Amino acid sequence: MNATVDAAAAAPLVNASRFRAAHEAEWDRLDRLVTRMEKRSVRALPEEDILALPLLYRSALSSLSVARETSLDRSLVTFLEQLCTRAYFQLYGVPDSALRQMGRFFGQGWPLAVQALWRETLACLLLTVAGLLAGYWLVATDPSWYYSIIPDAMAGGRDPAASAETLRATIYGQQKGGMLATFAAYLFTHNSQVAIFAFALGFAFTVPTVLLLVYNGLTLGAMLCLFAQKGLGFGFLGWLTIHGSTEMFAIILAGAAGMKIGTAVAFPGRRARTEAAVLAGREAAVAMAGVVLMLLVAGLLEGIGRQTVQDDLMRYGIGLAALAGWLAYYYLPRRSEDRHVPAA
Repeated sequence: MNATVDAAAAAPLVNASRFRAAHEAEWDRLDRLVTRMEKRSVRALPEEDILALPLLYRSALSSLSVARETSLDRSLVTFLEQLCTRAYFQLYGVPDSALRQMGRFFGQGWPLAVQALWRETLACLLLTVAGLLAGYWLVATDPSWYYSIIPDAMAGGRDPAASAETLRATIYGQQKGGMLATFAAYLFTHNSQVAIFAFALGFAFTVPTVLLLVYNGLTLGAMLCLFAQKGLGFGFLGWLTIHGSTEMFAIILAGAAGMKIGTAVAFPGRRARTEAAVLAGREAAVAMAGVVLMLLVAGLLEGIGRQTVQDDLMRYGIGLAALAGWLAYYYLPRRSEDRHVPAA
């Protein structure tokens, strides 16, 4: 009786072994050909291999079907699924040049990824505005709050004790010894760090992201209140708008990308937390790649605007035009490309 049971249990293993032995040579050949095409191109294959490739692919699909139907070991099924998928994209996928891939990223990938984050983007905008209003109100009611909100490195003498002339020199390029350049460079570095950390720390249930966005709004509101109390609010806001419309938008998008990951970790639904975080991270990473480019554009606008544009209305015009351009680029309707998945 025991011998009969042992023989019955061993039968599937024997069948699986025979099945693998009968087809493994074809699978290995297909794997080698696909690997060579992935590393180089189809031109790297000799003519006989090119002719054999469709036959090997169909044979692998047939083997995958048999392996699924007869419930062979899971590792074999997984190997065949991966092999068939790789072969499919090499046989039927459209090979793109680097230029076309960049065109697809800028034309669809990046803006569609940002569109998918619209809820998180709205939440991050509201958090930033709430921080700005709170910072403005705190400094307006008690100027000593300014020293608690703004670090010394950012203030650089621009505090409630500074004269209106000193603050005016900050926004109209009248400082000596490169102080204006130092102040502007610090602001850009600070905002870039906030954007990166808002994304990178989002996995911690979005708590650090929320705190960073609120704090960034607090600093902005505190500085705006400081300049407004000296009669320079309009000028300071214009100086900030020329590059800040792009820079602040980038920070908000980075926070939205981090929030996407954090909410996926906190509320994974039916998926495992790791799987949910990975899926959310792939979507958010595309938007974050665009954020890096936005920060570069903001740096160019800040450098050129600070040096060459001194008129307030022109600063507002450039900044608002940049903001309108980003909004149109991201949110104008566009049709996403159809994505075909092989039915192995």
